[in-house]
Amino acid sequence: MNATAGSPLVNMAIFVAFVAVTMVIVIRASRQNKTASDYYTGGRSFSGGQNGTAIAGDYLSAASFLGITGAIALTGFDGFLYSIGFLVAWLVALLLVAELLRNTGKFTMADVLAFRMRQRPVRMAAAISTLAVSFFYLLAQMAGAGGLVSLLMGITGNVGQSLTIAVVGILMIVYVLVGGMKGTTWVQIIKAVLLIAGAALMTLWVLSKYGFSLSDLMGAAAGNSPLGEKMLAPGAKYGVSTLTKVDFISLSMALVLGTAGLPHVLMRFYTVPTSKEARKSVVYAISLIGVFYLFSLVLGFGAAALVGADVIKAAPGGANSAAPLLAYELGGTLLLGFISAVAFATILAVVAGLTITASASFAHDVYANYIKRGQVSADAEVKVARTAAVVIGVFAIIGGILAKDQNIAFLVALAFAVAASANLPTILYSLFWKNFTTRGALWSIYGGLISSITLIIFSPVVSGKPIPEGAVKSPSMLQGVDFHWFPLDNPGLISIPLAFFLGWLGSVTDPGKSNAVKYAEMEVRSLTGAGAEKATVAH
Repeated sequence: MNATAGSPLVNMAIFVAFVAVTMVIVIRASRQNKTASDYYTGGRSFSGGQNGTAIAGDYLSAASFLGITGAIALTGFDGFLYSIGFLVAWLVALLLVAELLRNTGKFTMADVLAFRMRQRPVRMAAAISTLAVSFFYLLAQMAGAGGLVSLLMGITGNVGQSLTIAVVGILMIVYVLVGGMKGTTWVQIIKAVLLIAGAALMTLWVLSKYGFSLSDLMGAAAGNSPLGEKMLAPGAKYGVSTLTKVDFISLSMALVLGTAGLPHVLMRFYTVPTSKEARKSVVYAISLIGVFYLFSLVLGFGAAALVGADVIKAAPGGANSAAPLLAYELGGTLLLGFISAVAFATILAVVAGLTITASASFAHDVYANYIKRGQVSADAEVKVARTAAVVIGVFAIIGGILAKDQNIAFLVALAFAVAASANLPTILYSLFWKNFTTRGALWSIYGGLISSITLIIFSPVVSGKPIPEGAVKSPSMLQGVDFHWFPLDNPGLISIPLAFFLGWLGSVTDPGKSNAVKYAEMEVRSLTGAGAEKATVAH
């Protein structure tokens, strides 16, 4: 197969049609953006079902569709471990975070963390953490966009792929500037429906080729894979040595604990009117996400059986091209165009959600509450959020160009590690430990953030991985250099426990006492929702 899959003209037409339809929806939604609450949280007007579908749309990113399918196609069972980790993570979010965060009745994660602490330093720390996690997540989506569009349009070479990433970044900025949270939410709902329907169609199509026998499909995949029978059992990637087994433990910790600390997922809980709807949101989300990950198992093995590892590796985007190539193998140009438009929608919806979260955090936490000390109008705050969205979009484009050859499921796992390290310990301590103090919060956020990012920078992910047999490039982001000293690909095993420890140590050594009155108020509000609506209106 050549570098282009299908007809570039058909693929482009479907892309343009999707962008046009969603842009109309975004523009219509934007007419209702009259307040900061409308821009940040959609006026808290979405039902649990709508928000749960939007959460699924936000969460089922390019990593879920393109990255996991590719990981399963190339490494078999070990690739499916990403699906398991991503899904189990929702139980943590449901049981520990979703309803309690929504009941605080605020806009951003920093509102929760700063509720009972010294406002300015904690807000700044939480905003920095939000921006860092969002940036790592954006890297993955932009990398997926580059490989996908290059495959569909026959664009090869670094310059061409870089230009496609830039176009996706510009579209993302427009969605956020025009639509705010309402427009972004409707794009995510549409995208979730299309993605799950498209995955269901491909799943049935693949199974029909093997008499609807999953066993026969997996046997065919093993027979067409260089791994052979090894791809049907754990260990093909993470069981090769003691180091890879430890790396898997580190990856698992990041995946399972990361979701409850992802700012763009947490922000979705503020778009519903009641705590009951927040719980319903998560139930809907888990159901849709769980079904999709079952589809991903079939799609991954289907790509291995029908497309083959060699073709996938040789395509633009590498492993990330497995799902589009499978669509082309099954239904030719039209199915490829539809599935690719869905994948493109997936990327646009997720990057829009990430960008609005990051820009809202900067405008609300850094500008309004840190720089202006709360003395700023809602209109001025939203203007700053829009400006921040443009700046964040530019940085995302640059980062996506650098990371375009990485597996995006793996890149998202890095974002999960940063979120689990910098955000989750502080959120749990804030909600459940009455002796948690400002120093503990700062030590936990900055300690988790600095340790996770430092370990990533000096890991084999960035430099030093050997060039695999038959390949022309190293899997590391930077080619021709080696400054890594941390042996694991994912830092979660070290950085997550360290952040919990620093939160405890900072609190027990803090000469200032925890605010017992504020903790009691937060506990009542988080458990009952009492006062949350009033606080929202007042804000």
